[in-house]
Amino acid sequence: MLPALRIAARRVPAVRRSATAFQAARAASTWAKVPQGPPDAILGITEAFKADSFDKKINLGECYNTPRPAPLAEYDHVRVGAYRDDKGKPYVLPSVRSAEEKVVKNRLNKEYAGITGIPEFTKAAAVLAYGKDSSALDRLVITQSISGTGALRIGAAFLERFYPGAKKIYIPNPSWANHGAVFKDAGLEVDKYRYYDKKTIGLDFEGMVADIKAAPKGSIFLFHACAHNPTGVDPTEAQWKEVSAAVKDAGHYAFFDMAYQGFASGSTDKDAFAVRYFVEQGHNICLAQSFAKNMGLYGERVGAFSIVAADAEEKKRIDSQIKILVRPLYSNPPIHGARIAAEILNDPALNKQWLAEVKEMADRIITMRALLKENLEKLGSKHDWGHITSQIGMFAYTGLDAAQMDTLAKEHSVYATKDGRISVAGITSDNVGRLAEAIFKVKG
Repeated sequence: MLPALRIAARRVPAVRRSATAFQAARAASTWAKVPQGPPDAILGITEAFKADSFDKKINLGECYNTPRPAPLAEYDHVRVGAYRDDKGKPYVLPSVRSAEEKVVKNRLNKEYAGITGIPEFTKAAAVLAYGKDSSALDRLVITQSISGTGALRIGAAFLERFYPGAKKIYIPNPSWANHGAVFKDAGLEVDKYRYYDKKTIGLDFEGMVADIKAAPKGSIFLFHACAHNPTGVDPTEAQWKEVSAAVKDAGHYAFFDMAYQGFASGSTDKDAFAVRYFVEQGHNICLAQSFAKNMGLYGERVGAFSIVAADAEEKKRIDSQIKILVRPLYSNPPIHGARIAAEILNDPALNKQWLAEVKEMADRIITMRALLKENLEKLGSKHDWGHITSQIGMFAYTGLDAAQMDTLAKEHSVYATKDGRISVAGITSDNVGRLAEAIFKVKG
């Protein structure tokens, strides 16, 4: 018996040593070398806004603190990159409500959509973008996507795999923050072309055209079709024509991102000018469309990606490869939001109602710009605030620097990004006067 006890006693330290080794191995986690990502600048603005107890605080970043019912209390901030009504509240378009009621009433099945989505939606989305008489429609490859971001990702993946030139895409400086990330993750190299002129708070058109001409022949260029994000600065129609000529002369390829069709000017036709003109001039472009902004279908994630092919035979080949790309990404797109969009685009009465509502939203943004400029001038500001009304769309570059934006937040409870960009959707009839006073005190 005693020898057995001695053997057991000798075994205990070995077991302990084994446990210690196991714990040490666990401490060296598989993910021990995963670095901490940088903080989100917008999130910091949101947190500062939420911590501010002043009841007349203003958030002009991308998030807006909105009280919610108890079951949804965890969603205590939502995007101001989304449209807001004149009370600063989320807005569901009446046409969307009506279309959704029709979809629900029809008691449709919940079967999978095809890989490229719901044809009733994609066909109508193509007409909306390119125009009902466009020469591109018969040779267009189009797929439903997971909103505009998904459309960009599909396009990036296709270009990375099949574009015959250098795998580099030029994006405007500045551009929507996610553009660079989407293209880099797809394996494309990202470079920038001149776009915004800080001195004029406007378009650096000469620099833009010069960079297009200087880029290696056959480069890919991304263009915002309208309501440039984040500057709100768009080329004129005459300038777009010069851009088209420069792109064609250099043999470049144009990739358009149209996230705000109808939301910029209030006209879906006017906002699609650049896309349609490029096609008329023989550019076989590709296009990312989003229905988040112009239909308020943010969480439904409704979008489309399309490529203009040279002919029917090329269309067939490209379509086959788009399906091969989409299948391992997400297999097929969601159906509910696309059904809503299809109802709006295909029902004449709903379509007319929707177009009027889009114009109302665009007009509210335009009115807020005019009121901000008017209030600043009434206060006696000696600065030229013409850029506030010459810019267009959801966002505006104020011309304020980082120090001035800090002062706005700390002394006036007005929150926005350090580069002086504001979301015009966060301006209301109730707060525009106080906002102008705050800017005047900081900028003069």
